[in-house]
Amino acid sequence: MKRMPFEPPTEHYDEHIEAIDEQICNLIKKRKELSKNNPGFPTRQLIADWSIKYNFYEDFLNSVFGHLLNEEIYKPVVEPKGFLKNIPILKSFEKDDVFYSVTYVGQYENASVVHFNIDREDVDDEMPRSFREPTFFNLSIEGNEVDYECRIEGGGGSRGHISYTFIVSPALPDDFSELKLVFKQCKVPFQKPTGFEFVI
Repeated sequence: MKRMPFEPPTEHYDEHIEAIDEQICNLIKKRKELSKNNPGFPTRQLIADWSIKYNFYEDFLNSVFGHLLNEEIYKPVVEPKGFLKNIPILKSFEKDDVFYSVTYVGQYENASVVHFNIDREDVDDEMPRSFREPTFFNLSIEGNEVDYECRIEGGGGSRGHISYTFIVSPALPDDFSELKLVFKQCKVPFQKPTGFEFVI
């Protein structure tokens, strides 16, 4: 989804705290390096202790560490430009009466758009987890030496159908025979993997 450009909430800045703010940035960098950019999340007890020790609200600390956990979502986004063609893919995976498919990929000069669908028969009130819990899928591309950036652009649907689009940059090759599209299910809001994944 497109992000709105950031506008500072105020024009005021107290220059007396500039050195402290730079130290905060330096500590965040050290935190990433020491944890190999996989810090996890502080326990509830640590959050509770720190909120008392440093006089912060627990929800504020949860929010701060939540943002530190999700730095990747703030990467600059690539918007597809220069439409070239659509390439039919028509590959699928099925589990527990749920049909996952990639129908086609839109090719652009600077990116590709992968169209991913989830379908099930709407026959009763028993719905699989992917339909009744707030989850989504991450996409990664395997099969060659290129490091692809995959970003979910959006999605929606009805009771028996959900569709997502992913923007992949740089653009994928027209020949998909050597590539694997790996879909991993995650819970919102912190992209926690559910353990369910498959390859198309």
